[in-house]
Amino acid sequence: MGSRMQQIARRVRERGASVGLEVVVNAVLPFVIYQMADARLGDVGALLASSAPPIAWSVAEFARRRRVDALSMLVLAGIVLSLLAMAGGGGAKFLQLRENLVTAVIGLVFLGSALVRRPLILYLARAAMRRSSPARAATFEQVKDAPPFRRLMMVMTLVWGVGLMARTLTACVLVFSVPIPTYLIVQPILGYASMGALVFWTFWYARRWRSARMADPQADGSSEAAESLEVRPA
Repeated sequence: MGSRMQQIARRVRERGASVGLEVVVNAVLPFVIYQMADARLGDVGALLASSAPPIAWSVAEFARRRRVDALSMLVLAGIVLSLLAMAGGGGAKFLQLRENLVTAVIGLVFLGSALVRRPLILYLARAAMRRSSPARAATFEQVKDAPPFRRLMMVMTLVWGVGLMARTLTACVLVFSVPIPTYLIVQPILGYASMGALVFWTFWYARRWRSARMADPQADGSSEAAESLEVRPA
């Protein structure tokens, strides 16, 4: 337990500045820009201006990684959908709804991949492991076709799809129930909270699955493979 807490503390120290900058770009700047631009540009113009920093951040992060894998393609799809949302006409409410369709489309991709029995989490986890640890990537390849592991990936994919759709529905309700400045404050909180909950659940569920597999002497695959498996959805 102590070792695990030390790992978490080390990751917080390593990524603290980056996470702080991300919050500023994706949450603070949109609100400030909207407040400054609303009187001069109107609601729609101010919303378009406030959308620029998050989109620029996504483009910069995609360019920095310079990898073409399942995760990168998902990020790129989000960028394209965000740009399309900005390009459409209509009033402020429709612009806010179109921005939330980005999350809805990604959620539908998760659910659709489960429907065709090609769970998206499987490909996202493989991409993450190939970047972080060739040894774990090799272990992942050994167990990825085992039925219990496929069920694990299927459950995770369904939960992420449902979670993203629930986040979209909640955000759409907020569009019609709170003023735009309030929405710009609440929406990033909703986004970070929902993603944090999904990531936390994913790690908890993967750890529970590994523990159950290692405790079962009849389980497919080696205990070593189950122990070294690290599932990262994003």
